[in-house]
Amino acid sequence: MSDENKTNNAWSSCNVADEFRTLGNQLKDILQSTWESEERKKLQSEIVAGLDDLANSLRQASADFAQSPTGQQLKKDVQDLQERARSGELESKARSELLNALRLVNAELEKVRGSIKKP
Repeated sequence: MSDENKTNNAWSSCNVADEFRTLGNQLKDILQSTWESEERKKLQSEIVAGLDDLANSLRQASADFAQSPTGQQLKKDVQDLQERARSGELESKARSELLNALRLVNAELEKVRGSIKKP
């Protein structure tokens, strides 16, 4: 490679590196300006205020529901279910229902098996 080609390659790579450096600096400046802008700060404030309002509305709706007859009934039903689960009544009823279903399926399968065996 001649000295002139080496010089051109060195000059070209130096220009490319400089351009990337300039690009990076400009992008950094743009992002920083955007982040520090009043528009972004205003938007952030609006979003925070909106989320606060939403949270307050949800808390109020939850409190209203909890005090309503439906909410009170749901609370009572959940407590009843918990008590039945603790006492074993729920497990016993589930076991009994499962046993009845299995007996019914087995009886039906026995009928099918019997009809297949007959010529």
